[in-house]
Amino acid sequence: MAYAYDDQNIFAKILRGEIPNKTVAETDHTLAFEDIRPQAPVHVLVIPKGPYVTYDHFAAEASDAEIVDFHRTLSRICAEAGITADTAGGCRFISNAGEHGVQEVPHFHMHVLGGRRMGRMIEQHD
Repeated sequence: MAYAYDDQNIFAKILRGEIPNKTVAETDHTLAFEDIRPQAPVHVLVIPKGPYVTYDHFAAEASDAEIVDFHRTLSRICAEAGITADTAGGCRFISNAGEHGVQEVPHFHMHVLGGRRMGRMIEQHD
């Protein structure tokens, strides 16, 4: 499947330094920063620096180094924030994809939320 990456999306602009952010962690392949509308005491966005639209796009086309770096950075963020399952009851990872997934920014990103009970992930609709 071909993915059309929009290099004018807000995360691309953040990566280019055109929009400021509150950086939590940065590596050669990954940037993590605080969400501007936090939904929990800890709410960090973790994004690859490469032009990937969704998680499946990232998983299919990113290099092994990018994939490993992304996941290790995400793990380090959880440990440093004290929101791992063994230290604070856990956390939630959310990545929306496409229209039905209500993806707002067309750059793959993982929301890392913790510091409180999250409740049900999806409400059931008939």
